[in-house]
Amino acid sequence: MSIEWNAMRILVGWDDPSETDLLGTYLGLEGEDHAPAEVHFCETADEAVEAARSQRWDAILLATTFPDEQSGFDLFSQLKRELPDVPMVGAVPHSDVYKIARYLTNGLRGYLIRDPGGDFMFLVRGVIEAAVRAIEAERERFIAEKLREEVEAVRKLQESITPNAMQCPDGYEVEARYESSQLKVIGGRPVTMAGGDYYDVFPLPDGKLALIVGDASGHGMKACMSIMTMHTLIRLLRENRFNDTAEFVERVNRNLCQQSIVNDDGGFITLIYGVLDPVNHELTWTSAGHPVPLLQRLDNGEVGPVADDEAPGLPLGIIDDAEYTVHKTSIPEHSRLLLYTDGLIECFDVDTQEHHEFGVPGLCNTMRDSRDLELKGTLQSLFDATLAFTGGQGRHDDTSVVLLERT
Repeated sequence: MSIEWNAMRILVGWDDPSETDLLGTYLGLEGEDHAPAEVHFCETADEAVEAARSQRWDAILLATTFPDEQSGFDLFSQLKRELPDVPMVGAVPHSDVYKIARYLTNGLRGYLIRDPGGDFMFLVRGVIEAAVRAIEAERERFIAEKLREEVEAVRKLQESITPNAMQCPDGYEVEARYESSQLKVIGGRPVTMAGGDYYDVFPLPDGKLALIVGDASGHGMKACMSIMTMHTLIRLLRENRFNDTAEFVERVNRNLCQQSIVNDDGGFITLIYGVLDPVNHELTWTSAGHPVPLLQRLDNGEVGPVADDEAPGLPLGIIDDAEYTVHKTSIPEHSRLLLYTDGLIECFDVDTQEHHEFGVPGLCNTMRDSRDLELKGTLQSLFDATLAFTGGQGRHDDTSVVLLERT
């Protein structure tokens, strides 16, 4: 938070009593955009040190000859040790201006050259204010960099749970991708945020293929940790043969309802869990409040939801005894199945007056336009089309996509 001038308290060590009244007047003048500062003059070095230890100060103005020329630098050094984060401004006689270098190399934030006529006093308030603003900017950059490092560490942790290699049954191909949203307010630079999206694809012991896509509510670190919690739980459960997709989702939900990191402040997770039978070419799936998959016939390009447009089932982490439904979808030859999170359909262009989202129609159009591409090319087209729809500003939510093709 920036320091306003009307809240500024300045500690002053000055060696010429005849100048203190006028100096105090210039510091205390009220301007158009600020109120007068509160100024405290010290008569001795001991008084200055005691004041530094006992009170809060926003800036220090110190004559390099206070209390005298020999001990001025010693006082400056001691005050610097006592208040390392408070900006200090020095005032040096014109004949000793070369001596200011010693102060500057030891942390002095600004300086004034004292002319015999006292004209330097016209500048004193501006120099002090500039020193305060400079150190504020440094603090903000430091905090921004630390926040960026924290976000990056959590984001890398999240990326570590994304599968690198996905095994697929004969006759099928699968491609998947996750992209986090971007925040453009930390230190004035874009920051890739940790997010709450998740996907996993892994074979089951009986030769079937499990496909999972999830999305935690909210953004940032809490959403990421919610997904990490669910990922850990799924890893523990995946050794069991959960061909009954509703039973699997109910089991996950009961466990997540006991995790405060998920349901604090009304948090929840949407999830779709599917099991592909590569022999019967059938997908058994259960949704917990998640968008319904899209199925595309490559022979004619026809594409649409595999069930009712409204996402069935209650999201995870809300009611521990919630019941879920098993759905079955045939996967025809030469077809593609798309599982995705809502970041893909809810993207929009912030520069337009009307809030218009890419939506499921946008997905369907993109899949039709790219049906002659290889699976990886179609996946890229989905991300490219949504990025273009935002006017190049990027999706404002995390996005996960799993694209399966029966070849």
